[in-house]
Amino acid sequence: MKDNLAAYAYFAGWRIVRWLPEKIAYQLAYWVADHLTKRNGKNVSRLRSNLRRTKPDVTSLDLDLLVFNAMRSYMRYWCDTFRFPDWSAERVRETVTVTNEHLLFDAIAAKTGVIVSLPHAGNWDHAGAYFCAQGVHLVTVAERLKPEKLFLKFLQYRQAMGMEVLPLDGRVIGTLAQRLRQGALVALVADRDLSRTGINVDFFGGPSRMPAGPALLALKTDAPLITAFVSYTDAGIHIDFKLIILPSAGSDAEKVSEIVQMTAKHFEEGISEHPEDWHMLQRIWTDGDFVERA
Repeated sequence: MKDNLAAYAYFAGWRIVRWLPEKIAYQLAYWVADHLTKRNGKNVSRLRSNLRRTKPDVTSLDLDLLVFNAMRSYMRYWCDTFRFPDWSAERVRETVTVTNEHLLFDAIAAKTGVIVSLPHAGNWDHAGAYFCAQGVHLVTVAERLKPEKLFLKFLQYRQAMGMEVLPLDGRVIGTLAQRLRQGALVALVADRDLSRTGINVDFFGGPSRMPAGPALLALKTDAPLITAFVSYTDAGIHIDFKLIILPSAGSDAEKVSEIVQMTAKHFEEGISEHPEDWHMLQRIWTDGDFVERA
């Protein structure tokens, strides 16, 4: 029942925000963000804790302002998401700027495929739509949500942008490797995996875990691995690409660990520059009162 109510809330929000005039829709989104920030519920409290660790010397007043801006950025993402189906291809293209775009397009031109690893920052769907609009075959992975109707809604939303979305299961690495060999762009959100299979990393001076998938794919296929940090601008988004240099020595396990740590370092750099656009409202570090999953 709780899952169904959440799904209906999403569907209602999707319909209402899409129906409202754009200026009013974003004003409403920011009002909701401010209201949630004042309530300081579980998710906002976790966001505050996460942001404090990225800025350990920040004053209480500046942290309050950072959380305020971060929640507005988070609700801007949802407002974008609800309204995105009505955006023209021209608007998608004209609202994106990119640093080091050649890292992606050189690999696409060489037909080697390319792996893009990115954190939960800015609007990654907007970034994906931008590359799909330029004819890039973009493949990503989606974890099943509950209830099924909500999962299918987001699946259809991303497919409508031109993305190929694969279910997260035991066969996905093999399928992604096949797509890379066909010259595709494989985009994977990879800043959090607190399961036992996550790779231990040092992240802002504390222990965390991040998924091995992008590193395993890079070693398996020799496709270049780049990180992307997506941040908001006044007009849209900016994407900053950085190349991961794959290690040449060590066991496969050691190489995976080194690659994931380099990825974490790139994420740190992006978050340090744009902490307000890192939408991490869940636990990310494994110290303190962290409890290992059974």
